[in-house]
This record gives sequence, structure tokens and C-alpha cells, in this order.
Amino acid sequence: MIKYHPEQSQLTQFVQGNISPAEALIVSAHCDLCHRCRQFVQHQTQLIAAEVFDTPQPKDSLENYGAMLAAITQLPASETAPAAPDNKLNLSTPEPIATSTLVKTLELDGHQFTLPPTLQRIAAKTGNWSGLVGRLWQAPVELNYPGVANFIYMGRGGSVPEHTHRGVEYTLVLDGEFNDGINHYRTGDFVVMTDDNTHAPHSEHREGCLVFTLLDEPLHFTSGIARLLNPFSHLFFR
Repeated sequence: MIKYHPEQSQLTQFVQGNISPAEALIVSAHCDLCHRCRQFVQHQTQLIAAEVFDTPQPKDSLENYGAMLAAITQLPASETAPAAPDNKLNLSTPEPIATSTLVKTLELDGHQFTLPPTLQRIAAKTGNWSGLVGRLWQAPVELNYPGVANFIYMGRGGSVPEHTHRGVEYTLVLDGEFNDGINHYRTGDFVVMTDDNTHAPHSEHREGCLVFTLLDEPLHFTSGIARLLNPFSHLFFR
């Protein structure tokens, strides 16, 4: 059961198109997984649409509004778009996938993870997977706008060293569970961390945990030998 969600004010700003493209991406992906937030977004979209269309508007304004709605609700690509011969991205194969491919699942060591529709649109832009310390795997995603995105997989017993944040970190749990010493998170949970938070994510779930993260600044490690990584933290999460 999803426990952690975007604030209603953030969802309203998402509908209005008043948040950054990177933030809108991860909010939209959460709405793919969360019936409650999806209904709220749909309701707010209807209210705004009613307000706009009940008031006489120039034709070009209506066309622009229609384009905005399509963008903020992450409408899927054309239904007639050709499907890729292979819809799986194998984490053990460090080859980037062509940007025209619609990637529906990620696969690792026999485990298959289904992506929410919003992330299927951008997963083809995933770069090479690399193994990090602590049973971690990371693959960067090219967004083409400000914000650093990664798929991160924590195997069972995997952990990220204790850290805080120079900016804002958004995390969406795509599969599995993890605990960071603050809360326990499950599939669909939406997590926001700032420089006010210090945590150490780790997973003991039998199949590990796959997350999608967005950063606007590198992490700042705070514990033990991991602090020596701070001058290089941009290399680990980029």
C-alpha cells in the first residue's frame, strides 16, 4: 500500500504546469502507480479545463492549453508507434538502448521490473549500468533538461552510505522496499529529501529494491570512510 505521496499543493502545481520538467516527470510517474493521486490530478485538470473553456479564449490560447494538458498529464506516445522487437532492458548488458525504443521492463538476474508508463517513455535514454559499492547498481538517464536522473537498484543487503543533500532529492520506489533510518518505503512511495534530512537507505527485501531518483545537486556523505567520497560524489550519482 502506497503511504508517501506528493503534497496536494505539488500536485496542483503539476496540473498547472508550474513545476520543473524533472519534477513533473517523477510526479507523473508516481501518479501512474497511485490511484489516489491520479484521481486528484484528473479532478484538478477538469476544474482548470472548465474554467478555461467556460471563458471565451482566443483560438491560439485554447490550442496552447491543449498542448499544455498533453504535456503535464504525460499522455502516451501515438498508439500506432512501432513496438520494439525486445521490450526488455537487461541490467547486466551495458549497452545503451536506441532512443526510439519503448522500454517497458527492466531485468536483472532473472528479476523483471515493470516500469510505469511515464518512465517507459524515457527509459530508452538509459546509459550503461555500473556496479557501485554496497550491492548497488546505477544507470543514468539523459533527460535533456536540468536535473540528474538515475535508476538505482539495491540488491538484498544493499545500502547507500549515510548522506545528506546539497539540494533536493526525489525518489520513487518502483519495486521492492527499503528503509533509510527515517521511514520504511514500499512500491509507489514518493520520497523527498532536502539538506534538512540525513539518511542511509538500505534494502533487506528478498528481491532488493529498484528506485528512480532525481537530484539537482550531488549527495554529501556524512559517515565514516564514505566522507572521503565527497569530492567525487558527482561521479557516483550523475
